[in-house]
Amino acid sequence: MAMSDRYHMFTWLGLILIVVGILFVLIPYLMRYVPAIEKLPPILVYIYRRDSFFIATSPILIIISVIAVIAYLLSRYVSK
Repeated sequence: MAMSDRYHMFTWLGLILIVVGILFVLIPYLMRYVPAIEKLPPILVYIYRRDSFFIATSPILIIISVIAVIAYLLSRYVSK
């Protein structure tokens, strides 16, 4: 493995981190054009609020995650 091949992955990692950094800088500007989260249907986004404590989650993602875990466990133990 040549020396330049070893640094190739660090180049990609650096580019990815730069893009993520730019996105973090642009988030406040992009939020002006995104509809309010409260207006989205509750199946897409569920927001729990208690005083100054907020949790936002997506019931669809939770359902997909549970199905994926069950499918993984079934494929791992049933096929043997």
